[in-house]
Amino acid sequence: MIFKKIIMNKHNEIMVIRKEILFAKKQFYGYSETGDYETIILKNYEWMERDLAEVNDQYKQPICYIIICNLNLKKVFIYQRASKDKDYSEKRLQGKYSCGIGGHIEKMDLEATNPINASLIRELKEEVDIFDSKDLKIIGYINDEKDDVGKVHFGMLYLLNTNAEKITPLAPEIKEGKFIDIVEFENICNSSNLNVEGWTKISLESLKKYLAIINKF
Repeated sequence: MIFKKIIMNKHNEIMVIRKEILFAKKQFYGYSETGDYETIILKNYEWMERDLAEVNDQYKQPICYIIICNLNLKKVFIYQRASKDKDYSEKRLQGKYSCGIGGHIEKMDLEATNPINASLIRELKEEVDIFDSKDLKIIGYINDEKDDVGKVHFGMLYLLNTNAEKITPLAPEIKEGKFIDIVEFENICNSSNLNVEGWTKISLESLKKYLAIINKF
């Protein structure tokens, strides 16, 4: 019965990849700085209806997860996701604090040579109003199997450096957001009173390590 219901409620197709192919050379949990997973994905991806992909843990849905930083001000952009269905339909993440901008790779992204990069740019434009972006680079990968969201998603972690001092949310799924320093970011992630995304907690440690390497923060 559940599969009949899912098929009747189709969403657009999204990019997926078999887990056995994605992790054929290296399996990791949490965060990894190494591995050319983008190349593996681009050579082996498939398309699947989103509702089906969300309940099929034999596949991973690649997601660009972009952390926005102002390295000059030593601040990170963090936001709270909307908690109402009309603003944000992903109930598993509603109301949670996040540092990641991004989303699924869709068939519309195939118009570009690299659909992953096209998705990354599209999601940024859809979710936030940001100017004076200086550079964007990938700093690692996230594979979190601890919850139902993590079991079917694979994160490609990017850092976007900007000169902006304020970022205006555009997507209704972002309830509110602001720049904070790394200490406040760490306090939010470690708070027992706030509901924080697992990927954001993983991103904190990878971000601190990366910023230490480039002598920032």
